[in-house]
Amino acid sequence: MDLVNSLNDRLLFAVPKKGRLHQACLDLLKGSDIQFHRHSRLDIALVKNLPIALVFLPAADIPTFVGEGRVDLGITGRDQVGEHEVVSPPTDTTGVTEVLDLDFGKCSLQVQVPQKGELQKPEDLIGKNVVTSFTNLTEQYFRELEAKANSSGGVTNGMGKAKLLTKIKYIGGSVEAACALGVADGIVDLVESGETMRAAGLKAISTVVDSTAVLIKSKHPSDPKLVDLIASRIRGVITAQKYVLCTYNIERPKIEAARAITPGKRAPTINSLEEEGWVAVQVMVERKRIATAMDELTDIGACDILVMKIDNSRTA
Repeated sequence: MDLVNSLNDRLLFAVPKKGRLHQACLDLLKGSDIQFHRHSRLDIALVKNLPIALVFLPAADIPTFVGEGRVDLGITGRDQVGEHEVVSPPTDTTGVTEVLDLDFGKCSLQVQVPQKGELQKPEDLIGKNVVTSFTNLTEQYFRELEAKANSSGGVTNGMGKAKLLTKIKYIGGSVEAACALGVADGIVDLVESGETMRAAGLKAISTVVDSTAVLIKSKHPSDPKLVDLIASRIRGVITAQKYVLCTYNIERPKIEAARAITPGKRAPTINSLEEEGWVAVQVMVERKRIATAMDELTDIGACDILVMKIDNSRTA
């Protein structure tokens, strides 16, 4: 009862309790200075330094809780949001609003079939058995596919809605084994690197939806200012992870060439050096291309090139 009462004046923030997004979410919360201690077996943790309560839920349930306004904010996959919205389309008062792409957990929900076999395109699966954990998105996909394949409208179910010929079955895990075990002719499942799919003897023939982790909020959060604060902190952590700070010296006539290599997130900071004709440049560069940028800067005559990690940030 005490725990329930303590939630009354707190913003409720849902995060995945396990799975592929769980650890990355915990790292994001730590970087955003959202301090909490989660007791074992408890799915609610009170944040120590902000009026927030973290609610640990299955990622698939988070769009429902946020969409119905039961919690204010949540982190889940875009695939899970899509799966929810097929059966619960957003309205003016219900549904979720995407606040931020979190730039991790990238994957694709793909139609997959055995590598060795006659099935080569998604249309070949019409009327066959398809197994998935994402029944709503899969049914929507094959319903649209069947409508295109049969422009006359096909067989109806008596209510004006075309009867789905493809047989879609739900399996909660190990979906990739369904074809080998004879349960399905094809599957629809999430693919990250594709290694599991290839090891199971499968190949992708179509993509239903591309996904990434997203920060979502309800249509009417209890504390909009606090939602904005959290979003700002998380955005700052993501930026810090994505960029490094690069400084270098270069002759003034070569500034434009240097700017073409390191344009910065908005623009580089340029200061004159005491040595005539030279300037110091400070600029944010995407981490994934910093080595190439350093090589190119060296080629045009930049020197004293230094790269520093960004722990946190606030940027426009």
